[in-house]
Amino acid sequence: MSKKSRTRSKVRMSRALGIALTPKAARLMEKRPYAPGQHGRTRRKTDSDFAVRLREKQRLRAQYGLREKQLRIVFEEARRTPGLTGENLVELLEMRLDALVLRAGFARTTAQARQMVVHRHILVDGKIVDRPSFRVTPGQLIHVKARSEEMEIFQVAAAGGHAEVLPPVPGYLNVELDKLEARLDRRPKRDEVPITCDVQLVVEYYAAR
Repeated sequence: MSKKSRTRSKVRMSRALGIALTPKAARLMEKRPYAPGQHGRTRRKTDSDFAVRLREKQRLRAQYGLREKQLRIVFEEARRTPGLTGENLVELLEMRLDALVLRAGFARTTAQARQMVVHRHILVDGKIVDRPSFRVTPGQLIHVKARSEEMEIFQVAAAGGHAEVLPPVPGYLNVELDKLEARLDRRPKRDEVPITCDVQLVVEYYAAR
């Protein structure tokens, strides 16, 4: 799939789910804040409980850029972890390396953050990690490889070039953007994580499967 096709797909998905998955989708949704297709402007019939839960699950999956199998695996871990399953689920997802690269402002989108990791530009405590799903633990330092710092994409990030399209850095991350460094100080809390999702409905979706 070409870059242009991927962009169109993200915009269409954003409008269908009612959330902006990329900066470009955010701009277009301001102009056309309704679902795609010829019936997008018309009022939909009342959704079933299943449809509402499915949409929330799809929202969560899209915001982290996960396949269904990946999200299901994390959900099962969250369910086995003491505490509220929904809050556990978001905490575990948010400690993914690609998610934290995005939150730190190194990348503009989830897809770009994942690409940075896969292309071996990102280190954790001085060691290259090329798995976007790598789980960062509190105290670990995320930083850009020295040889990669001079790349334009990271120079833009270091200058705060993504600030206008990203939410403020959450309290669980300590970021020195000019150094392209970020430390996870503690586990995230659900109300701090900048995602749009009713996680309880996601829990109910999987519980009913």
